[in-house]
Amino acid sequence: MKRLVLALTLALLSAGPSLADCYEGIGCTDGDRFRTSDLRQHSCPILWELRNSIYKENGYCFKTERAKSYFGNRGCWVNDQNSVKLNAIERYNVRQIVAVEAQKGC
Repeated sequence: MKRLVLALTLALLSAGPSLADCYEGIGCTDGDRFRTSDLRQHSCPILWELRNSIYKENGYCFKTERAKSYFGNRGCWVNDQNSVKLNAIERYNVRQIVAVEAQKGC
C-alpha cells in the first residue's frame, strides 16, 4: 500500500507544470512583473537561467546541450518553444529579460 501511495504521489508531482520559481529582489516568474532596473543588476548567466526557468516551468523540452545539462528534460512535454503556453505575466517577463540580455550583449 505504501508503494502505491508513493507511486501515485510521484506521478502527480511529475504531471503538468511545475511551481513557479521565485527570486529574491525580482519576484516569482508567473505572478510578478519583472522590472528592468532589477534585471539589469544581474549577470548574463543569471538572466539566462531566469528566462529559461520560465520555459522549464511550462514544459519546454530544451534543445541545446547547455540547457539540457542545466535544466534537464525530465517531465517536459512541449517540443516547440513557440508552442509553450505562457500566461501574460510570463510573456512579459520573457520579453523584459530578452531586452536586458540584448542591452548587456549577452
